[in-house]
Amino acid sequence: MGERLDLIEVAAWLHDIGYARSVALTGFHPLDGARYLGGLPEVPVVVCQLVAHHSGAALEAEERGLAPVSDEFSVPPLELLDALTYCDLSTSVDGEPTTVDDRLAEILVRYPSDHVVHRSVRRSTPMLRRATRRVQERMARSRSIEVGR
Repeated sequence: MGERLDLIEVAAWLHDIGYARSVALTGFHPLDGARYLGGLPEVPVVVCQLVAHHSGAALEAEERGLAPVSDEFSVPPLELLDALTYCDLSTSVDGEPTTVDDRLAEILVRYPSDHVVHRSVRRSTPMLRRATRRVQERMARSRSIEVGR
């Protein structure tokens, strides 16, 4: 993936920047973060797109009654979005490795069932699992190719 790995790494570091008080304008961190990063000339557009769309953000925007995220930020290439989603969901809130199932369960426990994040994650879980499965399959294929060399 070459240069694209760099983009995923940058997006992984920055994807939650919208939680910062100085950046949070709407309270919806993917959009706030993407807008903030979009104002920085050195940040590639695709990084802004990844931040805006990460980990089921489109469904959460819908749950919040916001305009579709794609109205403002195009959907990034699926392979990149899947990779960022995998990074987000395979790391705990403390930065430790975790399983996708444990991470999703942790989010659902942390937020009450009537909270927008809980509802969004519950709705997006099948999509999030498919995204992370695609990444795991790509990694397995990559490993088998390397072993075969």
